[in-house]
Amino acid sequence: MYKRQSVAVAAAAALIAVGGCGGGADESADEPAERSAAPAPAQPPSEELVEWVGGMCASTTALRAVRKDSAADLAEIRKPDKNGASAEFLAVGYLSRTPTGVDDVERDLKDLGPSGVPAADRLRDAWLKKLNGVVPELDKLSPSAAFDDAEGSAAEVDGLIQSLTPPDPDLPALTRKDPRLAAAHQRAEQCAPGWKPSESPATPAPASSGPLPEAADGRNTGACSDGECEILVTSAVDITANGLNVHVTADDDSVTFRTANTVMQLGGSGGVAEFGDDLTVTVVAQNEDGSVLKFTSP
Repeated sequence: MYKRQSVAVAAAAALIAVGGCGGGADESADEPAERSAAPAPAQPPSEELVEWVGGMCASTTALRAVRKDSAADLAEIRKPDKNGASAEFLAVGYLSRTPTGVDDVERDLKDLGPSGVPAADRLRDAWLKKLNGVVPELDKLSPSAAFDDAEGSAAEVDGLIQSLTPPDPDLPALTRKDPRLAAAHQRAEQCAPGWKPSESPATPAPASSGPLPEAADGRNTGACSDGECEILVTSAVDITANGLNVHVTADDDSVTFRTANTVMQLGGSGGVAEFGDDLTVTVVAQNEDGSVLKFTSP
């Protein structure tokens, strides 16, 4: 009895094993036992995110240009062309125009608003924190500092400008971690290699005014003591008009006015410099020979 049961159990086990193998083979032939899951298609980024990332790229590009230009300007101020403008003159222009580019970027980043992607918003906040530490310092430094220490004042500003490097992680690093940002970065035109902001149509240069008109008072700066005169300035001169001392420098394409508290620079196309209620100076004409200036007072 025991022997027959053992044989029956062994036979049944063999039959199950054969049946299992046969069933597995048939099932494999009809349909794969396991299928690889197809990746879900990536969702395209919203237009708002594309615009946000494009704005961030534009601001980053603008600051990179400001840093590059600042370094070049400082190098020129340190070693001015012997036949060109003086270090003081170059520094006045540099200190006057450089903060504007930084102010523009700060305004653009504030207008950008939140992106909806936490990591990207942290990047914007980090940029604004850097800018908030630099902009007030730039505002403290008057262009008139260039007359006291041209190289030192320019170096101080350049140090602030060069500190405006991208926070870590920057936008490219974030795009490698977030598919949404990567897709938006790919679609934003401002993020394309070599992109530059579109330039406004160039303003036509003013027509040559020809020879300078004759100044009513010639080169006689003493005629300006009462605040009313018209004189010719061909280089640098100190003028006292209506009790205000003004240092005037005429260059090929601009005139710079310096008082104890202010510095103003007017282009060769003319303009008016106002010194409170005390004095107004109008650039009547200018060319490479000098400037004809009309002083008036109330």
